[in-house]
Amino acid sequence: MVDDNEYIIQRQMELTLIPAPTFHEEKKAARILELFKEYGLDDCHIDEYGNVVGIMHGTGGGKTTLVEAHMDTVFDLDTKLDLRRENGWIYCPGITDDTRGDAAVLSTIRALKAAGIRPKGDIHFVTTVQEEGMGALRGMQYYVNHHPELQASVSVDGAGYQEITYEATGIQTYEINFYGIGGHAYGTFGEIANPAHAAGRAIAKIADIQVPEFPRTTFAVTGLYAGSYSAIHAIVDKATFTLNFRSNSQEELMKVKEKIFAAIQEACDEETARWGKDTITWDYKHFMDVNAGTQDPHAPIVESAFAIAEYLGCEEPVLGQGGSTNCNRALEAGLPAVCLGGGSPWDSKCHSTAEQFCEFEAYKGCQSAMLLALMCAGTEWTDSVI
Repeated sequence: MVDDNEYIIQRQMELTLIPAPTFHEEKKAARILELFKEYGLDDCHIDEYGNVVGIMHGTGGGKTTLVEAHMDTVFDLDTKLDLRRENGWIYCPGITDDTRGDAAVLSTIRALKAAGIRPKGDIHFVTTVQEEGMGALRGMQYYVNHHPELQASVSVDGAGYQEITYEATGIQTYEINFYGIGGHAYGTFGEIANPAHAAGRAIAKIADIQVPEFPRTTFAVTGLYAGSYSAIHAIVDKATFTLNFRSNSQEELMKVKEKIFAAIQEACDEETARWGKDTITWDYKHFMDVNAGTQDPHAPIVESAFAIAEYLGCEEPVLGQGGSTNCNRALEAGLPAVCLGGGSPWDSKCHSTAEQFCEFEAYKGCQSAMLLALMCAGTEWTDSVI
């Protein structure tokens, strides 16, 4: 893989320059499909959901293993993708998250083919859609739910090979809508309740909710929308806010949800009672639902990933607490699973237009993915660890 490093860096840069925001991964998918076929995988296709799939069939007797990375980025189609490579760094939006993961998947395929290594179990090489934002990890969710033959999962996402994600942070994202009659800010004052005020009351109540530090639990109102400048002197008939809350414990996730929904109802009741002439109502849209999950830190796949990181020279591998990666969906499906970084452990500034990737020892991320895939699927030299 050291010898293949420059080739893989070239593919990483090529794929980065193909815009692939969530829900618009088609062009990148088409190019990766070409590469899967070129590298000699079997059953190469784009599935019904948009994921790119290629199979390396095993010799038999091993575990069927998924090796995947996501294709989408957080950047809009019109984002300027100026790529610059200098002094061992590459700069471009999307160069790391998760185009480096895609490159690591390609590198793993090429390394196994070049070395003539046949796994015992089939390895599904997949690049998935809709991991970021409103995609809600649904490409991965679709794939693991439609392939019950899978017995282990290795995701590659972001930089570094020193941190091993083996848990799943539960995530809930909602749009909350408040409704009233609406009217003139002066003429109807005192006659109607105000949905925007109800939303404000709810936000204040949510802000006062207490959550545990461990297991880590968070919440945030992430957007507030009501009215317009053309109706700046009107009491709105609808106000909306979006919110996201997370926890590394499914129990705590449900507790904070209950507290938030109670706060919203109290806010509506209070705004309604304040004027006593009409009623503020509310409803919601549920955008994202990911269960929290974990596995034993001494599970074979976790210990194997830890041992591989040490073997590659990482003095202190880290078992990350929680995580929001495609590993979440694999754990949700009951699979032994981890998420690994695809490159060197340097600040990548992911999700910003200043995103960057350090080339120093980046090949170790590819080596990590390949070695763990073989540990899971098994080879003629070793049985599967799963």
